[in-house]
Amino acid sequence: MAADPITEPVNKPREQDPIDLLIAFEKASQTPIRAEYFEGMVVVPPQPDFQHGKVIGNLYRQLCAAGFDDLAHLGMGFRTGVDSDGTGECETTSLAIPDFYVLRREPTELDEAYRKAHKGWYPVDLLALVGEVTSSNHETDTGPKYRSYAAAGIPIYVIINRRSGHVHVHSDPDGDVRQPARSHYRTTTTTELGGKVPLPGPYPPLDTAFLLR
Repeated sequence: MAADPITEPVNKPREQDPIDLLIAFEKASQTPIRAEYFEGMVVVPPQPDFQHGKVIGNLYRQLCAAGFDDLAHLGMGFRTGVDSDGTGECETTSLAIPDFYVLRREPTELDEAYRKAHKGWYPVDLLALVGEVTSSNHETDTGPKYRSYAAAGIPIYVIINRRSGHVHVHSDPDGDVRQPARSHYRTTTTTELGGKVPLPGPYPPLDTAFLLR
């Protein structure tokens, strides 16, 4: 989400779902937060500043203007679950709230039932494209989030790195849900901020000229 997240490794009992862990973190916080969970770490982003919100809003509007107004969204949370021991019980492996994203489809009744069962988190297979806006501390976006998104099979992951002045577009995921640390994207393109960033079809190029103003 925002530029400088606080990450906290946790040792949770196997029977404790990370969803409940995040609920506890949020209740204990003195300020409003929306925590995430990747690779056994709780990630607590700070409140986004104006510039962060401006970048997200601009990119979101570009996707909407290109015809994705029904599927481009902000603010929803997504869960990845894996049946790691073959019992049929899917363990939560990641909980993500991307800065911006495009859905594969509008949520169905089944998706809404999933959200209700998992306390507000939609299934990750709804996601077709995710994007994160980062700057001074991008280790989470380029490490745990990168691997988790690839493991979940999300087709496209866009990182807007304001500090380095580049946009990285990752595509063609090679995911291993049982061993997410091995997951990666086979294809990466890098574009300097200020230009038009090509995305795989059917998405439009993203114009980043506004970031240099």
